[in-house]
Amino acid sequence: MNNQASTIDNQLIRAVEEADSSQGLIDAVKDLAAAHIKEAIPILIKVLGYNNPGAAVAAVDGLVEIGEPAVLPVLETLDGYNYGARAWAIRALAGIGDPRGLEILLDAAANDFSFSVRRGAARGLGFIHWERLSEAEVSDGQQRAFQTLLQVSQDSEWVVRYAAVVGLQGLAKVVKVNRSDWFEDILIRLEQVVNTDTTLVVSARAKMAVADLRSRGKIKDLSKKE
Repeated sequence: MNNQASTIDNQLIRAVEEADSSQGLIDAVKDLAAAHIKEAIPILIKVLGYNNPGAAVAAVDGLVEIGEPAVLPVLETLDGYNYGARAWAIRALAGIGDPRGLEILLDAAANDFSFSVRRGAARGLGFIHWERLSEAEVSDGQQRAFQTLLQVSQDSEWVVRYAAVVGLQGLAKVVKVNRSDWFEDILIRLEQVVNTDTTLVVSARAKMAVADLRSRGKIKDLSKKE
């Protein structure tokens, strides 16, 4: 049975390597990604560097589904020269949420010149698996994520600000119990977005986030002065 499974896995990998058309590559990568096998990691990472967005999306989805085992291989193969591959790799790290990708996400969210990369990284900062870090590492990491998301919530691109709102909401749910001061600061920032962001979809998303967070913690409306 193991030999049969191995044969099928090898066939899926070979199909990606031997694809002779753009659509054929996309289909082959989707089939390989759906298998959720660790052996697919190297070829899925390789696909990130191809000039085929459809295949790259499928490869990212596959890496996210594989999860933790894909993190180190992705980090080790981050390409500073192939920007496209780097952008897709950051998107995969954001989707996985492993804290080993935190440094990359922090830098990408704040500094990357591509708004699509900043968007993906900002959202990813709200969904880090903090439980995999020590208490001291969690405190430092969450503080840096918090400050970065506050900065990114003022990005010039509305899609990045939208992602920052999502990231702040995700972070607030995590810090509510042990960092109530950050929780309130996040709510205050989200209220500011509701009241000041000129893009309706961003302010509406922030309003939804505030309502969700208040309902969870029965938090008073911080925009109202006593």
